Amino acid sequence: MQLAIAYLATAAFFAVVDTLWLGVVARGFYRAELGDLLAAEVRLGAAVLFYLVYAAGITIFAVLPAVRAESLSTALLMGGLFGFFAYATYDLTNLATLRDWSLRMSVVDMLWGTVLTALGTTVGSTAARLAG
Repeated sequence: MQLAIAYLATAAFFAVVDTLWLGVVARGFYRAELGDLLAAEVRLGAAVLFYLVYAAGITIFAVLPAVRAESLSTALLMGGLFGFFAYATYDLTNLATLRDWSLRMSVVDMLWGTVLTALGTTVGSTAARLAG
């Protein structure tokens, strides 16, 4: 039960905050940077699948170690590292292979992924500890 609560809290936090970031806060930035690369409409199924899969990764590789360590600093560190590595994989691959992908886009997105994943891990591990 504790694992399920950790996963659900992580997934919900990540999806809500990332949707606000992408759809409201940084919407203009992504439009300016990506231009014609953006789809006319968000492919909702792919977005939902991403959030479900990524939350599972966060839970397994960052939330569980933080819960075992009973440490918020472990949550921030492991979540931040997981987010950095995951977003760096995506952004640096795009920077290497896509003609119109900018360094600025990679840096901003990697920073966002690092911070968001660290915070999501903290939420998930806190929810798990409260449930446990």
